Amino acid sequence: MIAVITLAHDLDSIHHDLGHRLSLAGSAQPDLRHPRDHYTAIDTFLAAASRHNAAMVDAIAPLVRHLPDGHDLAHEFLVASRTYEESLAQVKARLYGSTYAVARPWSSIWQDVRRDFDVVCDLERRLAEALLDAEVDGPEDLGTRLHHAELASPTRPHPWIPHQGVVGHLARAVARRTDRFWDTAEGRMVPEVVRHHDRDHQGKLTQYLLADPHLPED
Repeated sequence: MIAVITLAHDLDSIHHDLGHRLSLAGSAQPDLRHPRDHYTAIDTFLAAASRHNAAMVDAIAPLVRHLPDGHDLAHEFLVASRTYEESLAQVKARLYGSTYAVARPWSSIWQDVRRDFDVVCDLERRLAEALLDAEVDGPEDLGTRLHHAELASPTRPHPWIPHQGVVGHLARAVARRTDRFWDTAEGRMVPEVVRHHDRDHQGKLTQYLLADPHLPED
C-alpha cells in the first residue's frame, strides 16, 4: 500500500508541474523581432507531457487492467490518453508548420489540450485510487516505477503507434530512440525527468519502511 501512496503523491506533483508548463505554453506568443521565442515554452511542455503520458500507459495502466474490476477503468484511461496525445500532436504540427494544422488557430488547439489534460489527470488519479483500494503492494515503489518509465519514454506525441502490450512497449522504445536522435539534431529543449521526492507527507514510520528517510536534522 505504501508503494501506491507514493505514486498518488508523485502524480499530484507531476500534475501541478505539467499544469504550470501548460499555462506557460498556452500563453506563449511569438514576437516580430524574435519569432521563435515561444518555441521553448511549448516544446518543453510537449516533451514533459508526452513522456509522462507514455509512461502511464506503459507502467501503470497495465497494473490496473489486471485488477479484478480494473479492465474498464484501464480501457477508459487508454482511450482518453490517445485522445490527449492526438491533441498534443496538433500542437507539434502547428508549432512546426505542418500543412494539416497550420490553418487552425492556437486558441482552438489549446482548448482541446486543456480539456484532454484535465480528463487524463482525473483518470490517472482514479488509477492510483483503484490500486490503493485493491491494496496492491510489493517490493517495487510505484512512484519509482513511473519515474523509470518516463526516463525511457518518447519525448514527442505518437498517437498512431501501438499502445498496449509487448508491441506497444517495443513501439515506444523505437519512438524514444528516434526522438532522442531528432532532439539532439535539432538542439531541442527537453526538460530533465525529475522525481518528486518530498516525503514529509508520509511520516517517519512510512519513510523508515520505504528505507528512504528524508527527515529534518535536529
